Amino acid sequence: MVARIYNPAKTAMQSGTAKTNNWVLEFDPQSPKTIDPLMGYTSSGDMKQQVKLKFPTKEEAVAYATRNNVAYRVDEESKRKHRRASYSDNFRFDRLSPWTH
Repeated sequence: MVARIYNPAKTAMQSGTAKTNNWVLEFDPQSPKTIDPLMGYTSSGDMKQQVKLKFPTKEEAVAYATRNNVAYRVDEESKRKHRRASYSDNFRFDRLSPWTH
């Protein structure tokens, strides 16, 4: 079973960067989820999918995985690109697409 170590991205529902400063170790699913024929619920017998460990640094997560003989892969952190936008840019005369209401 392979574990994935990553730094979570911020959610679309927040403007800040809360809950993005920890590194997370979670296991990949071993078996696909099944659909209950009567009720239509989705379920799985794989209990390791529920395990999500948080670490303050990537090095601590990797050390935990190697200490406990867990195969892992590290998804490197991707930095956000900040693009400054001004309200007046909406009304520029050299705008690429025409402004409509």
